Amino acid sequence: MPEFSLISAPPLAGYDETLGGIRLRAPEGVAIVSIALPLGGEAAAEKAVKAAYGVALPEVGQSVVAGDARLVRLGLDQGFVIFTHTEPTAEALVAEKLKGKAYTTDQTDVWVALEISGARCRDALERICPLDLHPDAFGVDQAARTVMEHLGVLIIRTGEEAYLLLSASSSAGTFQHALHQSMKNVS
Repeated sequence: MPEFSLISAPPLAGYDETLGGIRLRAPEGVAIVSIALPLGGEAAAEKAVKAAYGVALPEVGQSVVAGDARLVRLGLDQGFVIFTHTEPTAEALVAEKLKGKAYTTDQTDVWVALEISGARCRDALERICPLDLHPDAFGVDQAARTVMEHLGVLIIRTGEEAYLLLSASSSAGTFQHALHQSMKNVS
């Protein structure tokens, strides 16, 4: 009988392409841990985040870089910690840092991450994203939930010409294809 072994890999592992000066790639080792502030314990949780990461949890719709992590505030009582980590221990690392003051859940396998960058990346995004992505309306470190080609997406502006996009890992191929087509259409 043949022997088989399964190897865990992100859905778009190794994907990296450039079209017309726009780069779309799946970053390696992205870990995503949600943090939920407990009812009545919000102040203690926010204090724990500040102690653990050296920065305050940002306002809703904002993100902040704290060392090798990005903290994203999704709601009054919810956020994400996004960082590079390849082992299945991301949630335990964040939970340990927060010392039990917030609820944590590993979200790494639920999401697929794509980075889009380059001088015309906003042109490609504007074809499929209903948000106003003009720099005056959507600045660096802003984050928002939106829809792109019928798929739910979390978009984070990480630089002047760079965005991190998170969508459901179950539709990773469709998400990548929609972005590829949009890049192709503006190239």
